[in-house]
Amino acid sequence: MIDSHCHLDHEPLYSNINDVIKRSKQIGLKKILTISTNLNSFENIKKIIELDEMIYGSIGLHPHETSDGKMEKEFIIDNANKYKKIIGVGETGLDFYYENSKKNDQIQSFIEHIEASIVLKYPLIVHSRSAEKETFDILNNYKNSDVKILMHCFTGSREFAKKMMSLNAYFSASGIITFKNSVELQETFKLIEKDKILIETDSPFLAPVPMRGKKNEPSYIKYTLQKLSELKSLNFDDLEEITNNNFEKLFS
Repeated sequence: MIDSHCHLDHEPLYSNINDVIKRSKQIGLKKILTISTNLNSFENIKKIIELDEMIYGSIGLHPHETSDGKMEKEFIIDNANKYKKIIGVGETGLDFYYENSKKNDQIQSFIEHIEASIVLKYPLIVHSRSAEKETFDILNNYKNSDVKILMHCFTGSREFAKKMMSLNAYFSASGIITFKNSVELQETFKLIEKDKILIETDSPFLAPVPMRGKKNEPSYIKYTLQKLSELKSLNFDDLEEITNNNFEKLFS
């Protein structure tokens, strides 16, 4: 299995990183992608990716952080090129639910990340909440630029999923699909083509059932894959291979 999105620089994962890696290997994790959310996060990720060959990282500024700091296109490109194990741009995108950052700041940051990802030819790791129209409209402006889109922790509507499919996007399933009240999301993942699906933990957040309520970690990825295999009517091992291949194709 491959955890396509987690935050190893967040607690309690960071202070227990060796044990987290050990448990990940014990359940059969092949690779872990740890995601940047701000400048300090990226500094820690540069250290974390050197701890084990299975760990890779991204560079990006979470939409919540865009009013307190900036990560411009050239900075992203320069730093991504410096580190071989930085393989994605993000987490970026739009979050109008909490309003932790001004909308205009989020949009400008999103554009900087999109354009950096196009230059680098790296996947763009997109966070979208309460901003489906704006997220699609901005990405649609770049539909002829070969932007590689990964909708992280996808919880959007069926209509939004269909629109993003028209942009050849990939979709990452998190522990949310195991929640009893996520029926609509489960139905949406049934519709998404199997060759466009990845899995993630988003740990230490969103622990899947039966670990809900605990701090999440990459080793819990197996529960998300199990639920997804049920939704897709596929064998666990077959879907493991499919999602691994999707990750390798997207992050090639």
